[in-house]
Amino acid sequence: MSVTAHVEQLKRKHQSLSDAVEEAQRAPGIDDLAIADLKKQKLRLKEEISRLSA
Repeated sequence: MSVTAHVEQLKRKHQSLSDAVEEAQRAPGIDDLAIADLKKQKLRLKEEISRLSA
Protein backbone atom coordinates (compact mmCIF):
# COMPACT_ATOMS: atom_id res chain seq x y z
CA MET A 1 0.00 0.00 0.00
CA SER A 2 1.37 3.39 -0.95
CA VAL A 3 1.73 6.17 1.60
CA THR A 4 -0.92 8.22 -0.21
CA ALA A 5 -3.43 5.38 -0.09
CA HIS A 6 -2.66 4.81 3.60
CA VAL A 7 -3.18 8.51 4.37
CA GLU A 8 -6.52 8.44 2.52
CA GLN A 9 -7.58 5.40 4.53
CA LEU A 10 -6.62 7.17 7.77
CA LYS A 11 -8.61 10.24 6.69
CA ARG A 12 -11.69 8.07 6.13
CA LYS A 13 -11.28 6.53 9.59
CA HIS A 14 -10.84 10.02 11.06
CA GLN A 15 -14.08 11.19 9.43
CA SER A 16 -15.86 8.09 10.67
CA LEU A 17 -14.70 8.81 14.22
CA SER A 18 -15.80 12.44 13.83
CA ASP A 19 -19.27 11.25 12.90
CA ALA A 20 -19.30 8.81 15.83
CA VAL A 21 -18.28 11.58 18.28
CA GLU A 22 -21.03 13.89 17.02
CA GLU A 23 -23.62 11.13 17.25
CA ALA A 24 -22.48 10.14 20.74
CA GLN A 25 -22.65 13.74 21.95
CA ARG A 26 -26.27 14.00 20.76
CA ALA A 27 -27.34 10.70 22.32
CA PRO A 28 -28.69 10.85 25.87
CA GLY A 29 -26.93 8.78 28.47
CA ILE A 30 -23.67 8.27 26.60
CA ASP A 31 -20.71 7.88 28.90
CA ASP A 32 -18.34 10.87 28.81
CA LEU A 33 -15.40 8.47 29.02
CA ALA A 34 -16.54 6.74 25.83
CA ILE A 35 -16.68 10.10 24.06
CA ALA A 36 -13.24 11.01 25.39
CA ASP A 37 -11.88 7.69 24.10
CA LEU A 38 -13.29 8.37 20.63
CA LYS A 39 -11.72 11.83 20.67
CA LYS A 40 -8.34 10.37 21.66
CA GLN A 41 -8.52 7.86 18.81
CA LYS A 42 -9.41 10.70 16.45
CA LEU A 43 -6.44 12.75 17.67
CA ARG A 44 -4.04 9.81 17.21
CA LEU A 45 -5.25 9.42 13.63
CA LYS A 46 -4.83 13.15 12.98
CA GLU A 47 -1.26 13.02 14.32
CA GLU A 48 -0.49 9.97 12.17
CA ILE A 49 -1.91 11.71 9.08
CA SER A 50 0.19 14.79 9.80
CA ARG A 51 3.33 12.71 10.33
CA LEU A 52 2.86 10.79 7.09
CA SER A 53 1.98 13.90 5.09
CA ALA A 54 5.09 15.78 6.20
